[in-house]
Amino acid sequence: MKKFNSKSCEEIMTTVYKPIEFCIDNLLAQGLYILAGAPKVGKSWLALDMCLSIAKGEKVLGQQTTQGTALYLCLEDSYVRIQNRLYEITDGPAERLYFVIMSEAIGNGLEEQITDFKNEHYDLKVVFIDTLQKVRNESESGYGTDYKELSVMKALADKLEITIVVVHHTRKCADSDPFNMISGSTGLSGCVDGSMVLIESKRGSRTAKLHCVGRDIENAEINLQFDSDLKKWIVTDEPSDCKSKDNIFLAALYVYLKKHIDFCGTASELVNVLKSVSDETFYPNRVTRDLVQNGYTLRKYGIDFQYKRTRNGRLINLHYDHERDSSDSKNSTVVTVNGAHKQYLANP
Repeated sequence: MKKFNSKSCEEIMTTVYKPIEFCIDNLLAQGLYILAGAPKVGKSWLALDMCLSIAKGEKVLGQQTTQGTALYLCLEDSYVRIQNRLYEITDGPAERLYFVIMSEAIGNGLEEQITDFKNEHYDLKVVFIDTLQKVRNESESGYGTDYKELSVMKALADKLEITIVVVHHTRKCADSDPFNMISGSTGLSGCVDGSMVLIESKRGSRTAKLHCVGRDIENAEINLQFDSDLKKWIVTDEPSDCKSKDNIFLAALYVYLKKHIDFCGTASELVNVLKSVSDETFYPNRVTRDLVQNGYTLRKYGIDFQYKRTRNGRLINLHYDHERDSSDSKNSTVVTVNGAHKQYLANP
């Protein structure tokens, strides 16, 4: 019998893992997602806008994107219809955007087709499948069948480290919980990493709310208005861009290490020395978490982090290497430091 491959709590909490990458900040991370809505509500326009924005590295729905290749499986369309839509939504072609109008089904070759495409386009970020029904291999819909079928796509997204979004329909009957309106069993919602449900306030009104929920995103309800001239869904209540306290901590750490190069001590001692560069209040019990979860980011700025357990307790070792610092000095903000104003990097 094969034994469990277990890891201790301490090992997990002190290991720097590669962070989950978002192709659209706060909306789409690596993994499997559902985009659902009523027929002709505008799901395809939203999907196309997302694909185009990722391919160009432009904002969509007020959120930043990570630029890369986008693959859109328009399985209910023709190339003529796709061409017409593209001319409606953009004034020029995007080099990293590709379309497919025919594909194999899940379990019958689709995974291999996506894998081959990824091998040819190493920077593939997102695959939209419009619609899910077109690639389903099972005619029946039940919890076990739905979960099993989407589990294949979930495993593929995780393996390739990409985002896969399946476009799906909602049921006609209304529900106080919009996610209960996703057509099919709860096996669909249970398997995916996140769901987005687009619901018009009134049929044909072109005003809608995008309900979002997921493992790696905050629950959100985004009010949208469809711009008939731009052929895009526009956010009508775009939230203000607030600074993350984690980023302020990293910025203070960056400023301190640029001057002192090295640090070795406990979390409490680190919090104490950071008082010399920031008036913000940081807490020792959060320091290790912030360092571990931002380990990859710190490396980009020439900061190496090690966490060691010794007889005297747990020690944090930090070292700054100017040669490996890839920061942009223009990306800075003025922060109050010991009663004065000081400029330093706010979002490493």
